[in-house]
Amino acid sequence: MSPRRSYDQYCSAARALDAVGDRWTLLIVRELLAGPRRYTDLHADLPGVSTDVLASRLKDMERDGLTTRRRMPPPGAVYVYELTGRGRALLPVLQALGEWGAPLLAQRRPTDAVRAHWFALPLLRSLEGLGEGTVQVQLDEGEFHVRLGAEDGPEGLEGPDGPVYGEGPAPEEPDARLSLDTEACMALARGDLTLRDATEAGRITITGESQLAKTLRES
Repeated sequence: MSPRRSYDQYCSAARALDAVGDRWTLLIVRELLAGPRRYTDLHADLPGVSTDVLASRLKDMERDGLTTRRRMPPPGAVYVYELTGRGRALLPVLQALGEWGAPLLAQRRPTDAVRAHWFALPLLRSLEGLGEGTVQVQLDEGEFHVRLGAEDGPEGLEGPDGPVYGEGPAPEEPDARLSLDTEACMALARGDLTLRDATEAGRITITGESQLAKTLRES
C-alpha cells in the first residue's frame, strides 16, 4: 500500500483531508453511493483516471475504513467495492460541494464528459423533505433513479441506509417518474426553479399516482 500522506495537523478538517483530499477519492465515493460497483464499472464512469491511480485510491479508502471489497455470490462471482457506513456519511459533503460548484457549470466545455447519474446528487438535494420513495428520472443523457427518505444510522454516523441513487431504471416500480432536460435539472438543484413552476412551464413532466408523485406536482 502507498504510504499515508498527511498534513500532520491536529485539526479535524486536516484529518478529513488526509483521508479524502486526494484527487479522485470523493468522485469514487460519488460512484459508490449508487451501491456496489465492479472495478471495471468504476473505471468506465471515472473518465480520465488511470488504472494505477484508481487501484491505489481504492486500497487507501479500504485502509481508511471508507470502503470494503467483497466477492459476489455465483453466478456473478466477481469482486465489488462498496461504501461502509462511514463512507456513506460523506453524502452531505458531496452535496455541499455540488451546491458550491453549481455556478461553475454555466457552460459545458467541449472536453467535459457527462453521465446522467452525475445529476442524481444535486437533484436529490432539491427533493429532500418532499416524501419517501423512489423517483425515476429521464434526462437527455440517460436514466437514473433516486431514493428519497433514506434514514441515517446510529447518531448520524453510519450515513444513509443503502444506495441513495442508481443508474438506469429502478429495480422496482418507481413511486414517481420525472422527465426533464439537463438545464432544468440544474436549475432545480440551484433553487432557481421550483417543481411547480417547471411543470407549469412544460420543462418537466411528473407522472405517477402515488402520494409522492402528487406531492412533487404540488411543490
